[in-house]
Amino acid sequence: MFDCKTTIIGAGIVGLALAAKLAESNEDLFLIERNKTFGQETSSRNSEVIHAGIYYPQNSLKARLCVEGNKLLYNFCKEYDVPFIKCGKMIVATSEDEIELLENLKWKAKKNGVDDIRFLNSEEIQDMEPNIKCSAALYSPSTGIVDSHALMNQFAAKALNNGAQIVYGAEVVKIKKIKNGYQILLKDSDGKEFSFKTRRVINSAGLESDKISEMVGLSDESLKITFCKGNYFRVNPPKNKLVNRLVYPVPNPNMEGIGIHVTIDIGGGVKLGPDVEWMGENIYDYSVNKTLHKVFFESAKKFLPFLEYDDLVPEMAGIRPKVQKSGEAIRDFYIQEESEKGFPGFVNLIGIESPGLTSSMAIANYVSDLLK
Repeated sequence: MFDCKTTIIGAGIVGLALAAKLAESNEDLFLIERNKTFGQETSSRNSEVIHAGIYYPQNSLKARLCVEGNKLLYNFCKEYDVPFIKCGKMIVATSEDEIELLENLKWKAKKNGVDDIRFLNSEEIQDMEPNIKCSAALYSPSTGIVDSHALMNQFAAKALNNGAQIVYGAEVVKIKKIKNGYQILLKDSDGKEFSFKTRRVINSAGLESDKISEMVGLSDESLKITFCKGNYFRVNPPKNKLVNRLVYPVPNPNMEGIGIHVTIDIGGGVKLGPDVEWMGENIYDYSVNKTLHKVFFESAKKFLPFLEYDDLVPEMAGIRPKVQKSGEAIRDFYIQEESEKGFPGFVNLIGIESPGLTSSMAIANYVSDLLK
């Protein structure tokens, strides 16, 4: 006797999108989250950017699901009144040798299906962002920002309205494969343990996704999560009024990060970040490294000439669940139904970092298709 058909582990942005999608068919569905509410980790500590799909290798899941997810997300936000701003993004070259890198980036974006990206001439740059300094700029009009908390709240509401059950404060401590399904042992905030049976499991546990996979018996050294912190500094008023849209530098070649960039938010604030800080061990350290103040200032000063040292204050930090290691080439999302490894009905989502937010609805559709 099974207690539910499908169990999703992890109520971040992707887990919530999965719950909203799968609950449409009114199947018995549990969403399990160890924190007291949704989106308490990576999903609430990021730039809240709706990406266009510019940076990722052609035909990768990151590229395909980002391009698809971009359109799905804007449509969802319009339908459900989730706050967003389709502000556009400029990727700027601050030296002549970076212009060729912008050319390569434009070519990569076009290959990925981003058909609206284009170079701006000097007059357009001046009109759009008169306070920035650059040699050339690519413009992505389909990049924007979203209120990620409102988005997650709407996904959760949609799932609940269609009969899904969301259980907070419940940590998965053991998963056992049984006939035609899985038995999951949970521990609540009081330390009490209880178990239930489910036919299918979707591992969307973010920073703990590799450990959840190992619990069921799927151990793969290449899928070990490495914590990678991203620090943010806020631009104090009134300087935050001097930038109107997202402004990014040319990204790191191996895509460990896409450079300390300017992000606006729904409330009119402006922040810089995130950087790339590989952590020596996988610990939940969300403190901002204040010693990076000078690094952030010097990095942003290249294209924000108006910036003064004291305009920046530490704001927040997030942690990326990377399967890529420091110095390695970019790695793709790992999204796999594990029947071939002897675990039918078990779906792994590992290494879901950026553009995970943008891709969330497309990932939900992709997983739904895997389960058919």
